[in-house]
Amino acid sequence: ENYLKHRIESFFFILLLKIFIYQDSTKVVFSAIATGNGHTGPFNTDKTIIYNTVLTNVGKAYNHFTGIFTAPVAGVYYFSFFYHAGGECQARLYLYNNNKLVVMTSDHKSTQDGADNGGNAVFLHLLPEEQVYVKLAPNSHVWVGETHTTFSGHLVYEM
Repeated sequence: ENYLKHRIESFFFILLLKIFIYQDSTKVVFSAIATGNGHTGPFNTDKTIIYNTVLTNVGKAYNHFTGIFTAPVAGVYYFSFFYHAGGECQARLYLYNNNKLVVMTSDHKSTQDGADNGGNAVFLHLLPEEQVYVKLAPNSHVWVGETHTTFSGHLVYEM
């Protein structure tokens, strides 16, 4: 009888431990490329960049139709974005959390410099349903041919 009781207690302890570990094992990882023919921009107003070629989207938190990442769980997330552009026009990208500017990357217009490359990265504490996206600033452009302009992120840990 004690043996059976001990086995049942052990079983429930292992079950609770597995449930606890599973709750903290949400997987969220995405990486996408803005692809098209040549460059996008310049525009008169800012535009959310649509990274339409998805390389990975574990957790399905990135929407390749809108260019918006939506946090499925509260936690600390890491985001990075990179671009390539020609020097004939400025290149300026902004990473937003909801409607708040978080970080940016840019390069000025130059007749001496034929190509610009840049990027930035940040850790953000997000709540469920908060959104993160990259906007192209007014009068800016980036190259969306090939595989230069990217947006990636992942959940570091849940909170």
